[in-house]
Amino acid sequence: MGGLAVAPRERRISGRGVGLIAVASVLLGVAFVFVPGMVAGWGSEGGIGDAGELRDALRVAFVGYWSSGVGEFSPALNDVVEYWFRYHVVKALIAVALLGVLTALAAVLWKAVGQEDDSGWGRRVALGAAGAGVTTCALVALLAVMANVQGAVAPYASVLPMLFDDPVGSELAGTLEGVGRQLAASGSSPALEVMIGDFTRYHVAMVVIASVVAVGCAIATVVLWKRRAGRSSGERGVLAGLGLLTMGLTVVFVVVAVANTSTVAEPVPALQALFDGRW
Repeated sequence: MGGLAVAPRERRISGRGVGLIAVASVLLGVAFVFVPGMVAGWGSEGGIGDAGELRDALRVAFVGYWSSGVGEFSPALNDVVEYWFRYHVVKALIAVALLGVLTALAAVLWKAVGQEDDSGWGRRVALGAAGAGVTTCALVALLAVMANVQGAVAPYASVLPMLFDDPVGSELAGTLEGVGRQLAASGSSPALEVMIGDFTRYHVAMVVIASVVAVGCAIATVVLWKRRAGRSSGERGVLAGLGLLTMGLTVVFVVVAVANTSTVAEPVPALQALFDGRW
């Protein structure tokens, strides 16, 4: 975000260009909600088409898979996991595009804020409010990228929480209780080992993702503060504000990485908390 925000003065984007970027962000936001499910459903052999069908298919497949005692996914469970993988991949790609568009729009707005003189304080306030709103949306898009990349890396662990959505039938409830007892007793089975392995991979993915983002935010902080030299007071204020934001984000994502590292070291208690309803 910082690199765009401090582009040379002579590089200006017209109001029409800003409007096109805004329209693109809205279209990508709509696509983020509606497109992933449709695309993921095209490759589903079990006819999964929406969240309700996914949840029902998962529950039936999980009960059958767990009762079989084998580690390899059954065809029904594999179809669910593959659907969820495709869903997260498409969602991540759209989120990346949305993040790029929102970042560009925020950069244009913050650049305009920095270049407004004191006589244009009303316009400056309006631009600042718009910049803050778009920046917030960009941060949400960043979180969406992170969450969906994590879900694509470990789709089985990512889909497990759907097992606990109400209502939970008696057959599924009995299966979930059995999994919980096995975890509490430090038991072992092929199916349990697969679950623990994917759950661990789910958190390893977030350790890597959060660490990469934290490093990126730290670099952005340094760049933003260095580029304050020689700028006008308005531009320095904008760069300082963005630098403080990226500095805070660096701390947040370091904390996220550390928290997930602890789960990677001890995955069973966290997985047991899920099956005990404490997650």
